[in-house]
Amino acid sequence: MTVHHLNELLLICSLVLLVAVAAVRLSSRSGLPTLLVYLGIGVAIGNDGIGVTFDNAELTQVLGYAALVVILAEGGLGTKWREIKGALPTAAALSTVGVAVSVGVTAAAAHYLVGLDTKQALIVGAVVSSTDAAAVFSVLRKVPLPARLTGALEAESGFNDAPVVILVVAFSSHGGIDPWYALLGEIALELAIGAVLGLAVGWLGAYGLRHVALPASGLYPIAVMAIAVTAYAAGALAHGSGFLAVYLAALLMGNARLPHWPATRGFAEGLGWIAQIGMFVLLGLLVTPHELGDDVWPAIVVGLVLTVVARPLSVLVSTAPFRVPWRDKALLSWAGLRGAVPIVLATIPMVGEVAGSRRIFNIVFVLVIVYTLVQGPTLPWLARRLRLGEREATSDLGIESAPLERLRGHLLSVAIPEGSRMHGVEVGELRLPPGSAVTLVVRDGTSFVPLPSTVLRRGDELLVVATDPVRDAAVTRLRAVGRGGKLAGWLGAAGDG
Repeated sequence: MTVHHLNELLLICSLVLLVAVAAVRLSSRSGLPTLLVYLGIGVAIGNDGIGVTFDNAELTQVLGYAALVVILAEGGLGTKWREIKGALPTAAALSTVGVAVSVGVTAAAAHYLVGLDTKQALIVGAVVSSTDAAAVFSVLRKVPLPARLTGALEAESGFNDAPVVILVVAFSSHGGIDPWYALLGEIALELAIGAVLGLAVGWLGAYGLRHVALPASGLYPIAVMAIAVTAYAAGALAHGSGFLAVYLAALLMGNARLPHWPATRGFAEGLGWIAQIGMFVLLGLLVTPHELGDDVWPAIVVGLVLTVVARPLSVLVSTAPFRVPWRDKALLSWAGLRGAVPIVLATIPMVGEVAGSRRIFNIVFVLVIVYTLVQGPTLPWLARRLRLGEREATSDLGIESAPLERLRGHLLSVAIPEGSRMHGVEVGELRLPPGSAVTLVVRDGTSFVPLPSTVLRRGDELLVVATDPVRDAAVTRLRAVGRGGKLAGWLGAAGDG
């Protein structure tokens, strides 16, 4: 590649990114997941569009894996522990038992209704049984669902990539398919290794970032993403689940109250968008639309069984040990969103040169497109019909922390948003722990040193100084007042999160 080729590539990539960014506004208004727009951009650039030829399935798989690592890291960083901790048993069951049920039912449909041989049917069943983290994170955070449902779906999408990847690789091998108990043992071992390494790397990373003051705030986001990628690589190299490792490491760091957290979240979201755009456009380039005609009907049949039989059955079986209301089960059944993950996984048999792998890829591609068009826009409607729309919650405070290493203290920047119950509270009524104090208030562009009788308002920005031993207690107290007002503590308002 010459410098001239590099210039052309940079121009094309920057234009694609700009079009993709502009398309986000269109998709947000229509309610469609952005993956459809990005896939459309790739198809428009490809063989049946502008004419760019791209058929490198191995490169697509490698870059797709890299993008999934970033997407899972961003999803883990944005997932609040207080929202998913109660849903963890349900999410774990959905991502293991639910996946097994879904694979079996979908594979049977692909074999008996579509005519795929046993190996191809099992691959299709495994590939489409994973809910997509990017689709779930982008759609569900715009739907006002109760935290128990959002937490279950987000955790499921973060967990279920790991067992599905293992199944797809096993089914795509050129040897015979291992007995079910051997596959079960392999999945359990890889998940255990990935979980241990992910938690260990995440804990060490969070501990280090909380106790070492870096010379520039911009280094914190880079360090957080590097630690998350380290968790993936460590898990994969140890023959464990790298995808589970990166999600758990990011989840742990995302709830560790790290310094300069808003900047880190913004950086991670930006990388997540770039990963989604690049992955979807690349997958759109790989497909050849004029070859899809013969696979449209099989994809619709398999997708119909997956959507109205396999997914609801997997939800019923997985939630049987738990007390889950029928409305929750209905929404969980319809919210099994598919996206780029199944399409990326469909490149595994292509790279392994499995017989019929191109047809598998085409079926999966059409299935994802058709049923994303059906499920994505109808999910908010279904939530309203089931009366699962969550009432407007009290807005949480935006708190950013900057460590002062030499002084063994922290500067806490606190923004009071609309809906916060800190509005109307006097500074003295915050009752911050000894060793912390509000030292400055910025209101309407003017800063002043507050008195204990100063009444706080929505839109105020506070500068709170806290010594190292009471930093966490100060943050907890501020969040509690933001949610419960000046009587927080007596009324039971918690500040966790």
